[in-house]
Amino acid sequence: QVQLMESGGGLVQPGGSLRLSCAASGITFSMYTMAWYRQAPGKQRELVATITSGESTNYADSVKGRFTISRDDAKNLVYLQMNSLEPEDTAVYYCSARHEKYMFLNYWGQGTQVTVSS
Repeated sequence: QVQLMESGGGLVQPGGSLRLSCAASGITFSMYTMAWYRQAPGKQRELVATITSGESTNYADSVKGRFTISRDDAKNLVYLQMNSLEPEDTAVYYCSARHEKYMFLNYWGQGTQVTVSS
């Protein structure tokens, strides 16, 4: 059974930092592109960052220079380091895994809430 479990969300003041983690099980982690998405209230889910098996990364313009995605294939973990957080970053953050060859194999976590507020 495939499971993606996010953790690390919470309440932080503007300008603060958080690190999200996503633990994957039930997949051959090294064969998947991992990604973080977010969904704010009343808005569509949007892509935040991706990291391929070869550790190529891509970021939404809104988070470039502030967020960093990384992965640890030995531990089946993907991280999102979020710095200089802004109220506009408030959202539920979701972890996603997509197989790099069989792209129909796409899995999601349940999400973790990030709230940026003073």
